[in-house]
Amino acid sequence: MLQFDSVRMEFPSDANIIVGQSHFIKTVEDIYEAVVGTVPQAKFGIAFNESSGPCLVRSEGNDDDLRAAAIRNAQALAAGHVFVLIIRNAYPINLLNAIRNIPEVCSIFCATANPVEVIVAASAQGRGIVGVIDGSSPKGVEGPGDVAARKEFLRKIGYKR
Repeated sequence: MLQFDSVRMEFPSDANIIVGQSHFIKTVEDIYEAVVGTVPQAKFGIAFNESSGPCLVRSEGNDDDLRAAAIRNAQALAAGHVFVLIIRNAYPINLLNAIRNIPEVCSIFCATANPVEVIVAASAQGRGIVGVIDGSSPKGVEGPGDVAARKEFLRKIGYKR
């Protein structure tokens, strides 16, 4: 019998969150190295739910508050082999390729600054992530003014010329 639960991620309003699945205890060290090697000015905290042996929440980071928030979210999920990375002074787009290239990373469920709910399934064996609800539902289709605003924003933040 499966039971489903929605777990809201809690993180600072000036931060982003990346939730993913990995398969090895070395995940926290490798994500740490990926972040500092890609965006050295980033402040962050990582937590990883080990799913065998002692089944501990492993953590790293260079910001105590973000590390504590990552741990709280990982504990709330209580799903094995899941990692939570909370970052400040960087955007997920700056880090996703580096994180995807970590050999033990299996998948990334979300990378966002939006409110996030993680849908978790629980069985007699444990808990696992089914999917995420990232932000809000669409409210319409962009028009010409919205297209112009999107393009202007991307150029303003340096992602397009």
